[in-house]
Amino acid sequence: MRIAAATATVLTLAVGTAAPAAFAGGAEPSTNGLWRMDGYGTVLALGHGTYQEYQTTAVSCLRGDSARQTGPGTYTAGGDVLTVRLARDRDHATLGAAGAVGHRKLVRVSALPTACTRPASKDPPASFDVFWQSYEENYPFFAAKGIDWHAVRDEYRPQVHKDTTRAELFDIFSRMVRPLYDAHVAVQDGDRVFAEGRPGTEVPGEQLDARVKKFIVARDLAGAPYRRDFANGRITYADLAGGGRLGYLRISGFGGYLADEKASYAAQLAELDRALNTVLTPERSRHLHGLIIDLRVNGGGSDALGIHIAERLTDTPYVAYAKRARNDPKDPSRHTRPEPVPVLPAHAPRYTGPVAVLTGGSTVSAGETFTQALIDRPGRTVRIGQPTQGVFSDVMERRLPNGMTAWLPNEEYLTDSGRTFDGTGIPPEVSVPVFTEEEFGEGRDSAFDRAVHAMTRG
Repeated sequence: MRIAAATATVLTLAVGTAAPAAFAGGAEPSTNGLWRMDGYGTVLALGHGTYQEYQTTAVSCLRGDSARQTGPGTYTAGGDVLTVRLARDRDHATLGAAGAVGHRKLVRVSALPTACTRPASKDPPASFDVFWQSYEENYPFFAAKGIDWHAVRDEYRPQVHKDTTRAELFDIFSRMVRPLYDAHVAVQDGDRVFAEGRPGTEVPGEQLDARVKKFIVARDLAGAPYRRDFANGRITYADLAGGGRLGYLRISGFGGYLADEKASYAAQLAELDRALNTVLTPERSRHLHGLIIDLRVNGGGSDALGIHIAERLTDTPYVAYAKRARNDPKDPSRHTRPEPVPVLPAHAPRYTGPVAVLTGGSTVSAGETFTQALIDRPGRTVRIGQPTQGVFSDVMERRLPNGMTAWLPNEEYLTDSGRTFDGTGIPPEVSVPVFTEEEFGEGRDSAFDRAVHAMTRG
């Protein structure tokens, strides 16, 4: 799973503390027991109908999230479904989550790490050490960003002592990670959150989304013969003026499709399908000569929902990207084996004609993985606008002994050639301004106009 921006809450994959016990009525061999996750610094315990996560580093072990068992190998937490399945033998398994793409590999272990069996110190120095170590073992991009994380420790560790206040420690943590300029990095203490995106960009929020949507409706969609909002306002579709040969699909997020903030992935998916079935009717799909997909203000959400949309845009199976995680605490160049994420044609009406994808610095997270999923889409696809934000990974939640939380990425999403776009973002093929104050002031939308031109010229 992932978060829409670094300030949101994410359900971390988790599992039960009890000793192994077969699920009532379940088939053997059982998945109950203790499991080490390949990458992610996590140990899982399953048994007696529960699922408990232990977040581990070389200096710590803290309990993470838990879930309740709802079927053989199936667990539910907050409406989200987690599934554990045995792989090639009883000592290997995979973990999947509804709403996420890919799987996490598990290896059975005989005991919890020693640190999990003793109380953790909650003083400021202990919390500092867990904070620093969590990034040291999991963050993949220090070298790419030119950050010497050991030098950061040497600078800030002497400033922390047993009498350091909570506010002072929060400020120290924030200053430590600020130079990363990573929108998937955050420090949280209750309602107080520090997060910062790439310089020169704006991380999406309700105010920006409302301003942009109002501008687009008044400027770009004026006179549209058909326009409708779906999915709690997160999706807008319009047939553009001029014969209805062009369609416009604005997606401001891959989640939040229902008023209920705790709605399950299954409910979100059903709402998305209602929108797509209304928009991509067989008649419209045959009639359209081009489709503009506007992701310029997109706060992210579920990668799986993005893949679901991509499956309505192809008749030919292809690979969206491959996903891997850092998995050696001492060597940031080592990763799990990349897992390809397929795009399979949907068993529903599909549009397979030309597509123009509009992006910018406020295209974040799942908005970016969806953009990446369209790079190798069969058929003509062109990207117009500005580079995306540059954050792709699911976001790890790392709890600290004092109750604060650190958020960080530990994954990479690879193209067919092995390239990642972390940090820089996915570049457009046609570069034009995106929602600058000058564009707003002069009533211009260069990206939209270029997309219309690109879709009508052939």
